Amino acid sequence: MHTVLVIEDDLGIQKQLKWSLSDYELVFASDRQQAMTQLRRFEPAVVTLDLGLPPDPANASEGMACLSDILSSKPDTKVIVITGSTDNSHALQAIALGAYDYYQKPLDADVLNIILQRAFKLTELENENKALRASYQQQADIIGNSEAIQKACRTVEKIAPTEITTLLLGESGTGKEVFARAIHRQSPRANKPFIAINCASIPENLLESELFGYEKGAFTGAVKTTLGKIECANGGTLLLDEIGDMPLSLQAKMLRFLQERVIERIGGRSEIEVDVRVICATHRDLTEMVAQQSFREDLYYRISEIVLKIPALRNRGHDIILIAKALLHRFNQEYKTQIQGFTECATQAMLAHSWPGNIRELQNKLKSAVILAESKFLSAEELGLQHSTSKASCPTLRQIREEAESEGIRHAYALANSNLSKTADLLGITRPTLYALIEKYKLYDLKQSDNELTQ
Repeated sequence: MHTVLVIEDDLGIQKQLKWSLSDYELVFASDRQQAMTQLRRFEPAVVTLDLGLPPDPANASEGMACLSDILSSKPDTKVIVITGSTDNSHALQAIALGAYDYYQKPLDADVLNIILQRAFKLTELENENKALRASYQQQADIIGNSEAIQKACRTVEKIAPTEITTLLLGESGTGKEVFARAIHRQSPRANKPFIAINCASIPENLLESELFGYEKGAFTGAVKTTLGKIECANGGTLLLDEIGDMPLSLQAKMLRFLQERVIERIGGRSEIEVDVRVICATHRDLTEMVAQQSFREDLYYRISEIVLKIPALRNRGHDIILIAKALLHRFNQEYKTQIQGFTECATQAMLAHSWPGNIRELQNKLKSAVILAESKFLSAEELGLQHSTSKASCPTLRQIREEAESEGIRHAYALANSNLSKTADLLGITRPTLYALIEKYKLYDLKQSDNELTQ
């Protein structure tokens, strides 16, 4: 049941409202001080406010002051001012100060109920909008509306609140770290550290000390005790990027850490407990590496409790253009340029390009094009892409439908072993309808090879 704070000094009207607004839980206050106490205690989304409050019931000054206090303390509160004056100037002044609506006495329960329903509905919509904005902000770096990327985002939303170890698979440059950060931001660990380490970029003899840390005097040059990346991520999230490049000799120690959540610094003798969520990423085929015994099978199963495959840019359709526009906006701000967009040939060239370097390649091409651009619209040449001189055409919806229906008929015909009656049954249509479609799409070869003719 929704709570409504009623600020009204007239006991008779309080009783009237109590009976009239029986669908709500009413909390009463008779002056400004009591109203602010009840507001802090119950935090109602909707408030009704009589502007004529003591000690100045004849005027609206105290009511206006109460309105200002409420909106300063809880700006999203929907305040419905109630006035007994036939002069609407005070009501309009209250609206200007931020009141949601006003109502003039005498009270009509039906009208007031409708105003309250609208106020609560607006509050509900605003809360939903805030949640959507928060969700968008959490995934602001993941741009795109293709089915592949939306499926990946839904997976992120499901696994983020859990502690399950996640393996991100995808080609180089697809944004594996971006997805890892999205998981972290939507997890209960969002306010804790996010630490990423690239297992391929650190020499093998240094990777162990980078991960696990070392004690003072553990080796030549260890002049002080140093925490490793795992300890630095304590309470937060650790991304082991390119884990497929981790040396086999270090994989056993990593497996023990993942199983026991304890580490030993190099040169140390004591076990250190760490509370960290682990996300792994690689562009390599770990199953093939397991078969070749270059990656431990037990470690593979430990890090792949959930596997999230990130699609390559070439498989994301028009997401390419959305990402390009977002990057263009960023580079315009970064380099103080005013590039307005892309030429038609540049757009077609971006859609046609295979993008072997994925988003990283797109980012590099756009950055150089923005810096060197000589016009307001980037061309395919400035992006370093080849393009066709002929204007690309888009098929009409009718052409798309005809092609799909023709293909569907031929597929069913093959499954029916060239029998038109069975083809019609598979398609869920009558045989005369099938004949009409064959005539429409000129599929005469189907009629000629109908095996019923030879039976």
